[in-house]
Formats: sequence, structure tokens, C-alpha cells
Amino acid sequence: MGRTTGHYVETNTAGEKVRAFIPSPLPPVPPVEHTPAIQELLAKADTAIRELKIASDLVTNPDYFNYAFVRKEAILSSRIEGVQATLSDLLNFEANPEHASADIQEVCNYLDALHFARKQIQDPKGLPVSLRLIKEVHKRLMRGVRGASKQPGEFRESQNWIGGTRPGTARFVPPPPTELMQCLSDLEHYLHEKDNEHPLVRIGLAHIQFETIHPFLDGNGRVGRLLIALLFEVFGLIDCRMLYLSLHFRRNQQEYYERLDSVRTSGDWEGWIQFYLSGICASSGEAITCARELFKTVEKDRRKLLGHKKTVVPAIRLFEELPKQPVLTSNQAVVLLRTTKPTAAKAIDVLIEAGILHETTGGKRNRVFGYKKYLDVLKSDVD
Repeated sequence: MGRTTGHYVETNTAGEKVRAFIPSPLPPVPPVEHTPAIQELLAKADTAIRELKIASDLVTNPDYFNYAFVRKEAILSSRIEGVQATLSDLLNFEANPEHASADIQEVCNYLDALHFARKQIQDPKGLPVSLRLIKEVHKRLMRGVRGASKQPGEFRESQNWIGGTRPGTARFVPPPPTELMQCLSDLEHYLHEKDNEHPLVRIGLAHIQFETIHPFLDGNGRVGRLLIALLFEVFGLIDCRMLYLSLHFRRNQQEYYERLDSVRTSGDWEGWIQFYLSGICASSGEAITCARELFKTVEKDRRKLLGHKKTVVPAIRLFEELPKQPVLTSNQAVVLLRTTKPTAAKAIDVLIEAGILHETTGGKRNRVFGYKKYLDVLKSDVD
């Protein structure tokens, strides 16, 4: 279905005349057509999300999911922007945080921004999903990393562009600064107005609108993907830490960009919604598989540990902490167990003898221990 999704204005940028695109307010006119393909994908996505919620409810400790999945999303969303950090890099840094590389700092910033945003939307006195919250998220994402000098936490006051080495060769030029706040205000209004559209479709529309507005000088992609996760939770669909779409976007990165462009150029909202819903179905299915594998691994190792001839209570207690800290040092074990260093060392030794923990550094000092089998499940698609 062809439709007009906005209009162009001519503006001067870096000494060149360019055509900047101003998107029409949401929802699209005419509305997104619920084709048979979209209806089928919506039904599958609803089912997949329900199954993922059930999978999380079956385990006694939601940290099995939340610790793992939010870190996967942080890694994958950052990787789309060229960050090369792996999940192993992140977990090793969290176990021994002496020095963060620039890439690791970007991933840690994502975790901090998501944690802040969730706390806000869950607090009755906190910020709702709003322009102010989006600016606060951006400020945390850009703190001390690439783009830190590009107005972190502030909407841009100059023209930016996407693709190309200069405005005249850009693939796309977002709205000029004079139109920016009206576009953002319209988006904020859409997020809070009553709408009969399916929440999953609304989130998909909001993501593209944000990316089209491109309100920051840097970091728009990460903010836009984090916004998807937050809206899953705000709209009552699922805990935003459990469902991550960045793996789908990264696997299909070229199509992802092409779908964004096709909405702007020809109004193909339906093509984008199909692509996005397919990602929800695939990501939910993979998350369910991963969650089940993590649960099976923990249950099997718990039985092994309980049957081990040298098992002691501190070892059992430390084992129960591993799903939310699968890489740790002896000092961290002391803190987790609230005990002495000899007792923590004994607990670690028992877990090593049981084949659960493995020493990863090969040295005698500053040793780091990892729950290898658990980590192997986690790292299957991010390392």
C-alpha cells in the first residue's frame, strides 16, 4: 500500500542545500492494513510472548532470565553500532572491574540506562515514557563514551544526516532543528493517547518514528531499540529485560535499514510491521529455548552438587547465586555469602570439584571463576 508518510523541506546544512524529511504524526493515514500475513504474525507473536512469560514463571528465580537476557540485548544493540565487546568481555569485567575498555563502557552504559528507565516507569512518582525520560536515557547511554561531546541528554540543535560523508550525499536527512520539537511532541502524544491498534503494532510504529526523527546527534539507534523494550513493559506485554530484538535486527541489518527507508520513501508500514513481528516471534522462540536450557542446566547441576560427597552449605548457597553472577572472584564470593574468605574459598573448591565452576585465568592470584556450562548456553549467539 503506497501512502505519504511526511513531506520534505529544503534547508542549508554545512553549506549545502538538502531536502530534510518531516514525518507526519502517528498513526499512519490510512491505518496499517492488517493483511492476512500481519494477522498471522500478530497471533504468533502474542502466543510466543505468552509462552515466554510462562517459561519465566516456571522457575523459582527470575534472575535466570533477567541477568542473562538484558546483557545479551546490551551487547547486541551496541554491536549494531560497531561495538565489538562480547558477553565474555562484559562478564569478566563485572567480575573484575579494574579497567573498562571503551566498548565495555558503552555496554555498561546501556545496562545503566535500562535499569534507570525501568525504575522510573515502575515508580508511581517516577517519569513515564516521555521526552524527558528519553533525554535522561540518552545522557546515561553517552556518558564517557563516543559521542560524549555531542550534547548527551539534549535534543540536537543542528542538522544531522544518515549515510554519506556530507549532507549532499546522505542517504536520509531527518527533520531540521526548527521542526524537531513538534515531531517529538507528536510522538509523545501518540505514546499516551488511546488507540485501538494492537500494542505490538503501536510499538513498531513508534520505533520507526523515533528513528526517522533522529533527535540526537549520536546514539539514536540504541535509544530507539531501548524504547522498544521499555514499551513492551509499559504496554503490559512482558518484562522488558526478557525479550530482545537486537539479535534479529543485527542478523538482518541490511533489511532492517531498508525497511526503515521504505516507510519513509513509500509508506510501506506493512512491510516493516511484518519484518518487526517476525523478529518478535523468532526472538521469543530463541529466548524460550535459552531459558529452558538454562533451567535444565541449573537443575542438573543442583542435583549433582547436593549429591556430592564434599558438599557444604556455603557451596549450596553460592551455587544459588551463580545464575545472576556466573563469573566471579573469591572476594565477590565473600560478599555474596556474607562470610569469611576461608569459608568462601571452601565453597568455591567444592563447586570446582563438582565440575560446576572453572577457573578462567590460569594464575594463582586475582583468579576468576566461571559457571562454564551456564555461560555456554548464554553465549551461543553473542560471542
